Order: sequence, then C-alpha cells, then structure tokens
Amino acid sequence: MGDPAVGEFGQDDLDAAYAVPAPALGNAHVRSNFVASADGAAEVDGRSGGLGGEADRWVFRTLRWLADVVVVGAGTARAENYGPAIVPPERREARVAAGLAPVPPIAVISGSLAFDPAARLFAAEVRPILFTHGNAPAQRIAALREVADVVVCGDDRVELTVALAELVARGLPRVLTEGGPALHAQLAGAGLLDELCLTIAPLLGGPGHLGIVAGAGWPAARPMRLRHALEDEGALFLRYQLSRGE
Repeated sequence: MGDPAVGEFGQDDLDAAYAVPAPALGNAHVRSNFVASADGAAEVDGRSGGLGGEADRWVFRTLRWLADVVVVGAGTARAENYGPAIVPPERREARVAAGLAPVPPIAVISGSLAFDPAARLFAAEVRPILFTHGNAPAQRIAALREVADVVVCGDDRVELTVALAELVARGLPRVLTEGGPALHAQLAGAGLLDELCLTIAPLLGGPGHLGIVAGAGWPAARPMRLRHALEDEGALFLRYQLSRGE
C-alpha cells in the first residue's frame, strides 16, 4: 500500500501512525527515536546506520518531518557526522500547511562545544541551536555563535528543563530526540520523555554494544504503554507512551 519504497507502509500510513498530539500550552512534547537489534544493541561498529533497513529509514524521515526540532547529544552528532535535516519540497509544503516551519533545526546538547565551525552540521539553511552551560570555553562560544544560536542553560551542566523551555519559547514544542543513549537516559530518568519510537532490527548485535540508555541508574524503572506495533520484513516498529514525571 502507498509508496512501494516504504515497504509495507505508505507515507500516509506513517504520517497517521506517528502523528504528534498537540502539546499543552507552554509545554514541550518530547519523543525519542531509536533502532536496536533484538538483543538490545543500539550501534554496530559505533554507528546506528547498520541496524536499520529501508522501512526504518522512512520512519526516521517521517519523525523528522513531523517535528519542530531535532535534538541530539554532542557525542552522537560527532559520531554520526550530523548534518542539517533534509526535507523535500512536497513535505515542506505539508509542514507549512500544518503550521510548522519548512525545515526543523538541529539542536545539540554540548557542555564542551568541541565542534569545528566548518562541520556539515552548520552548513544548514536553518541555523542549528547549541545548548551549553556557563563553564563552556568562552572562545568556543564566540566562534560557534558565528554559525549557530548558542544558548546557555545552566551554570556547570546543561539543564534539560531549561533547554526544553527555550525550545517552547522559540515556538518549537514538538521535540524529537535521536540520542545518544546518555541524553536519552537523562530525559527519561527525569520524567521529561513523552514517547519512545523503537525499531527492533531482526539481527543479533552480540556482546559489548551500547544500548538505548547509558549513564547513572534511576531510582525506579519507567513504565510505558504500547501505542502501536508495525512490522516490515521482520523488523518491528514500536511506539510507546510514557507518563511525564513518573
């Protein structure tokens, strides 16, 4: 059904399956997107690209096309060589008709700001946003402000609640985060995550790989409710809902 390039899913089906609920006034809606092997590996050879097939790539694109902003941790941005979000003309028109900007900006959480201003991340028609803290190197802040919006959110660490409030104030409440595992764990552990969209790839990654969360433990596990389960060529596409603040 639909576009055969999407496998068993048409684009209209994906748009409906992953539609973002309207965020409450003044709040962000935070959704994460990950792909993992059946044994929980979120990367192969240090990158996630080897885990997903064509249908996963369509889900990845769709989630970006439905978001106001894409948020990622600095380590993932460097490891995956992040660039600007790509939105084709017909999707730009659909975004504008839905009240979104034509292209979502990329926002990066980074304490050190260890980025080259010439990196492809900054070769974008929409300026990226860099969230950092007050102890970040002043020279790096100055250099990166030439190519990005640098926002200080906290004294010695990036306060995620402040960063989310900044996005809402900019009119970017539909937040998609693509990791990495440490940022994902911080958001979920702090009760700031509304949804997890998880692709289970039909393979075993083997021992020694990163999972979709990393870092310090939580006081308690986070319960989730399954919203949908789709399947394509053995891969599962799961959408879970979390309750804020639990």
